Amino acid sequence: MAFECQVNTEVSKNLIDSLDNPLGQLAESNQFHSQIEAENFGVSQVASDSFTKKEKGVISKPKPVSSSKKANPDSCGSKHLLSTDRSITDLPPALISEILNCLDPKELGIVSCASTYLCRLASEHHVWKEFYCERWGLSAAPASLGSGLSDDKSWKEFFVEREFRSKTFMGRYSMEILYGHTEPVRTVFLLASAKIIFTSGYDQTVKMWNMEEGLLIASSRSLGCTIRAVAADTKLLVAGGTDGFIHCWKAIDGSPHLFNIRGPQNENTEFRLWEHQGPITSLALDFTRIYSGSWDMTVRVWDRLSLKCVKVLRHSDWVGGIAPHDTTVASTAGSDVYVWDTSSGNLMTIIHNAHVGKTCSLARNHKGDFLFTGGEDGAIHMYEILSHGLETNEYLVATWIPHSGPVHSLAFEFPWLVSASGDGKLSLIDVRKLLKTRKRASGTSASCVKHGDRSSVEPPQRMLHGFAKNLLSVDIGADRIVCGGEEGVVRIWNFTQALEIERRANALRGIRLENRMRRRKLHVENSSKSGRTDQCSVAAKKNPVTGERSGWHGKRGASGKLRA
Repeated sequence: MAFECQVNTEVSKNLIDSLDNPLGQLAESNQFHSQIEAENFGVSQVASDSFTKKEKGVISKPKPVSSSKKANPDSCGSKHLLSTDRSITDLPPALISEILNCLDPKELGIVSCASTYLCRLASEHHVWKEFYCERWGLSAAPASLGSGLSDDKSWKEFFVEREFRSKTFMGRYSMEILYGHTEPVRTVFLLASAKIIFTSGYDQTVKMWNMEEGLLIASSRSLGCTIRAVAADTKLLVAGGTDGFIHCWKAIDGSPHLFNIRGPQNENTEFRLWEHQGPITSLALDFTRIYSGSWDMTVRVWDRLSLKCVKVLRHSDWVGGIAPHDTTVASTAGSDVYVWDTSSGNLMTIIHNAHVGKTCSLARNHKGDFLFTGGEDGAIHMYEILSHGLETNEYLVATWIPHSGPVHSLAFEFPWLVSASGDGKLSLIDVRKLLKTRKRASGTSASCVKHGDRSSVEPPQRMLHGFAKNLLSVDIGADRIVCGGEEGVVRIWNFTQALEIERRANALRGIRLENRMRRRKLHVENSSKSGRTDQCSVAAKKNPVTGERSGWHGKRGASGKLRA
C-alpha cells in the first residue's frame, strides 16, 4: 500500500507539472508516460509475487513505511482539486439546449424529471414543436400555436396530449351510420381541421357531412360520371371522375362550411381541369400543387395558382394510388411502387413486384420517409425510403397479412395505420414500436428503424369486422375512423368516448395513489410514536416460557394437541 501511495503521489505531481507547463517538450511527456508504465508494471509484479506467496502458504510481514515514502498532503489536495464534482447544470444554457436537442421525446421527458432547472429547460425547449410537426404536421397543430400566437399551453403539453389521444383507438367506441348515397361509396375523405367529411361514389355526387353530428350538410348535383377520388383542404376541394376531369370548388370566405357545392355552377368558385385521357383514380393536395393519378398511366402535377399541368410522370401500367411529400411523390402502377422527384421529373427509385398481383393502395407518413402499400394478396408492406445524395434506396421493414381479400385503401395518422379490405374488415396497426426518432447533433432529424426479424413483427392490434360486403375506402383523424363500401353507407367509429373514459380512469388512479401514500405516511407516524414493531414480526415471535409461537399460530397448535 505504501508503494501504491508513492506511485499516486508521483503521478499527481507530474500531472500538476504538466498542467502548469502545457507547452512542454514531447520528450518530457514520453518520459512521463514511460515512467508511469514502469511503475504500473512494478505494482502488478509486486501483486503477482504476493499472490504466489499466498499460494505457497508463506505469510510476509508488513514492512514499516519510511518517512520519505509517506504521502505528501499537498499532492493529496491537488488530487482532490482535479476531481471536483460537476453537474450538467453548471454548463451554459445554450450548451445544455444543444444537448437536449439530441434526445428523443421519451429521453427528454426523463431528463425533465431530474431537477427543476432541467425541467424548465426541457419543457420550454423548441424541439417539442419539431416533434409535433414531424408526427402530425403543422396543419394538425392548434390554430393559436400554428400561427405563432401565445397560448396557455406549451408545445410540450400539446405533444403529450396528442400522444395520449393516439392511444384511445384501443378503447371503446360508438358507431354512427350515415345514409344518403344510393349506390356504393367509392371514396371518403376526412378534413379534421374543418370537422367535415366528404364522400362520393357510383351515384355521381359529392356529399358533405358534419363530422360531430353526423348530419348531411350538402350534396352536389350529378357530375355525370362515377367519382372515384376526392381530396380537400381549407382552400380547395377536388373530385376526380371516370370521364378524365378534375372538378374543383374554391372555398368561400365567410361560409360556415367552406364550400358551396349545392348551388348551380359559379365560374368564380367552380371549374374543371381537363388533360387526362382516362378515369381519375387518385387525388392529393399540398400548399402549391394538385396531384392526380389516372388509368392513362400518368401522374400529373398541377400548379394551384395558374391551374396548369407542370409535370407529367409516365408509368408502365394503370396508376392506382399516389402519396406526395415535399418535392417527391410516390405512386403505384401494376405491382410496382414508384418514387419521383417532382422538381425534375426524374424517377428516384422503383420497388418491383411489391405484391403478388396489383398494388391497390398507398399511404405515407408525414415526414415522407416511410411508405405503406396494400395489394391484392391481402398483405401490407412497410418500406423505409433513404436518400444519400443522388442515390435513393428502399428497405422492407415489416409485413402484415391481416386480410383474406385485396387491401383497397390505407390511411395513416401517427402511430396508427388503418386498412380497408374486400373481406369486409378493418385492421389497426400500431407502428410505434418499429420507429425510433433520433436527433442528430447537427440539428437534423432522422427516423431510425429497428431492422430485425420481420417474422417477429406483431400482428395488427385490433380488427373491426362484421360487414358482409367490400370496404373500398377508409380515412382516420380527430379520434375517428371513417369507412365506405359497397353497402352504400358511411360508417364512423368514434373513439372520443374512450378518451373521456381514459381521462377519468387516470384521475381515479391518481386519487387512489394519493390516498395510499397518505395512509402509508400515517402508518409510519403511528408506528414511530408507539414504538411497536410490525404485526407480522410480533406474531412470528416465540413465547420464552413455552417455546410456542404467539397469536393464532399457537392457538392452532394447541387445538391440534387437544384433538390428538
